[in-house]
Amino acid sequence: MPRAPGQHSYAGRLALMRRGRGTLRSMSRDKISAKIVKNDVHVQSWDEFVQELYNIPCNEYGRYRSRYVYRGVGDSSWHLVTSLQRLGGEYVKLERAMLRSFRKYAKFGEIPRNSTWIELAIAQHHGLPTRLLDWTVSPQVAAHFATGEDDKYDRDAAIWCVDAEAVHRLLPGSFRKRLEAEHAYLFSVEMLESLGASKSLDDFDSSSNTSFAVFFEPPSLDDRIVNQGAILSVMPDAEGDLTSFLVSHPSLYKRIVIPAGLKWEIRDKLDQDYVTERTLFPGLDGLCRWLKRYYGPGPMRELERDAEERDAGDGSDSGRP
Repeated sequence: MPRAPGQHSYAGRLALMRRGRGTLRSMSRDKISAKIVKNDVHVQSWDEFVQELYNIPCNEYGRYRSRYVYRGVGDSSWHLVTSLQRLGGEYVKLERAMLRSFRKYAKFGEIPRNSTWIELAIAQHHGLPTRLLDWTVSPQVAAHFATGEDDKYDRDAAIWCVDAEAVHRLLPGSFRKRLEAEHAYLFSVEMLESLGASKSLDDFDSSSNTSFAVFFEPPSLDDRIVNQGAILSVMPDAEGDLTSFLVSHPSLYKRIVIPAGLKWEIRDKLDQDYVTERTLFPGLDGLCRWLKRYYGPGPMRELERDAEERDAGDGSDSGRP
């Protein structure tokens, strides 16, 4: 059926929406990086780290409950890039093809039908590249992910702390009203499904001509999601740039920067608090990941590497007779 004058196809509507959101993509990576660091808090000791991480004021109910969600990254230079965006190339065109194949090839009963948000959460949980980003309500879980990568101990880490309640004040009206009706600051998948504007990705993508971000709790699919205090973020466009969105609204976030030299102390003290791969990834895989790191060389690896580089620099030959 031909479209009426003035009507646009989904692709056409999305192009118009993207044009309205274009200012967020107009900044170069270097320019964005320069803006990110303005909200950085650099800590130099375990005490400073804990003080900053748990700087949670008392609320109107006399409780110390954070409105923030957290994401730990092993390298402070990393932006908030989704696994779908990291594919590169024409990843936007691949999103729906991958989700279609995911539905098609999954065994019957493994994915609930007619639930976009549960489907996306399950896909993300099992490693399919999606437009979702992983977050947590737990500061310590974020600290684990900031200090848990063996090959990143020579780099500063960072924990992104985002005020989810303030982010949601910038949502389109129907989304805000749904949160207010539920007296919530995070969405559930059921709340998203109840909104006509988010019954499908197409509806979600065309729900506003301005950029916004949604934080929602995935269903408790398994112990890993529960133990990690998992939260997911999503934007109304596979190309949505959460880093640019946040630096355009600097009051929404801060970053705690962990110097490379402090990483091992934080890592070992998290182990003491039982925040480990064994607890966050229940099962034999998580157990083995924890044991590998726990019994590994730790900071001695860096000292040995430095010694080798010094030997190479002064021309010494450690292999001479």
